[in-house]
Amino acid sequence: MAVDTLFAPATAAPSRPSPKPTPRWRNRESLTAWLFILPSLIGFLVFTAGPVVAAGVISLLDWNLFSPPSWAGLRNFARLGPDPTFWSALGNTVYFTFLSVPLTILVSLALALLLNLGLRRVAVFRSLLLLPYATITVAVAFVWIWLYIPHDGLVNAVLGVFGINGPAWLIDDNWAMPALVVMSVWKSFGFGMVVFLAGLQAIPQQLYEAARVDGSSAWQSFRSVTLPMLSPALFFVVVTSIIGSFQVFDQALIMTNGGPGSRTTTLVMYIYRTGFENYDQGYAAAQSLVLFAFIVVITAAQFLLQRRLVHYDN
Repeated sequence: MAVDTLFAPATAAPSRPSPKPTPRWRNRESLTAWLFILPSLIGFLVFTAGPVVAAGVISLLDWNLFSPPSWAGLRNFARLGPDPTFWSALGNTVYFTFLSVPLTILVSLALALLLNLGLRRVAVFRSLLLLPYATITVAVAFVWIWLYIPHDGLVNAVLGVFGINGPAWLIDDNWAMPALVVMSVWKSFGFGMVVFLAGLQAIPQQLYEAARVDGSSAWQSFRSVTLPMLSPALFFVVVTSIIGSFQVFDQALIMTNGGPGSRTTTLVMYIYRTGFENYDQGYAAAQSLVLFAFIVVITAAQFLLQRRLVHYDN
């Protein structure tokens, strides 16, 4: 063998092209995730996103369900300004929201704190307190109609024991909406209670021990430890409660039918009557889009505020 051959530099082996990375959406984990997400995604597109798009189209039409629709442009939205019933229904809905949401949160948080004290058979009490939320609103509404009967109802009977002459709740101009609020709080506090209880049980006990070492009272521990650590759950309950209260419909329709007068006519009830009693689908769709816009704006404002008010423990 020649010396030149022995000391000749070795030639590099031809490099193979590196295989193309598999797209993330094609790997097994992503496909499995999409398989689980797909049923909910289809339901969202069909029952939520689809109707919103359809409402946007219908709001531009003049349609009474029985004759072919005709183009109306923005005329249905222009009708909202001089419509006193629309603004009255919106005011009633805002009034209901400002009453029901704080009360629901206070009751839910108080019961969650009580159950978090380590009571025996807490699971039994939690299940019993969750029953109103799991019950159909129609059934609950009929029960509360009986409770609110002016002379023979349980509410006025209890007030009579203390010498208080209870009003005719559901037909009184001043008390009809508060009566709906009380019923709604009783119906919905169980959901917030469960969320708050889960949040309370996730707070590390070391934080309370450190607060006690620093000499904090029970109220100071609640303010400096419980509320900050519970703020994500509180934020979630506030957002969902406001969204739900703006869509109140069942209890107002069954218990008062919007009366007395229009004192308990909510915006969703007015939309229902416009679309399915007056058969003015275009105007009803325009009202529903305005309600949708209100909810989106309020929810977006809450998400902006969460950066300063919500504490996430990383």
